[in-house]
Amino acid sequence: MATTEKHDRRMATMTFASVYPHYLNKVERKGRTKEELHRVIEWLTGFNEQKQQELIAEKATFETFFQEAQLNQQAHLITGMICGYRIEDIENPLTQKVRYLDKLVDELAKGRKMEKILRKG
Repeated sequence: MATTEKHDRRMATMTFASVYPHYLNKVERKGRTKEELHRVIEWLTGFNEQKQQELIAEKATFETFFQEAQLNQQAHLITGMICGYRIEDIENPLTQKVRYLDKLVDELAKGRKMEKILRKG
């Protein structure tokens, strides 16, 4: 399923602050912690907890969020389906990065072991 230009624009203009509470709620409902969520976000983006909180306070769009990120070199290993899209087939680089983050949060909420989420083995 290919993303549309409208979908890609929506991903770019959505703020990290608007999505973060949903990520946190999702993982905590499933017995995971805020610290684990922050660890997953830091692994993907290089942003420590303080920087994550700054981006939330600034209401940074995902476009800005990922422009500032140092994407993990192992991010290309994040594959599979998320929200009806096969991640490795998404052509828009920004939309793909947002879906990487979605997939990692989903794996955390589903109870996957941290070393698997962080693509360590």
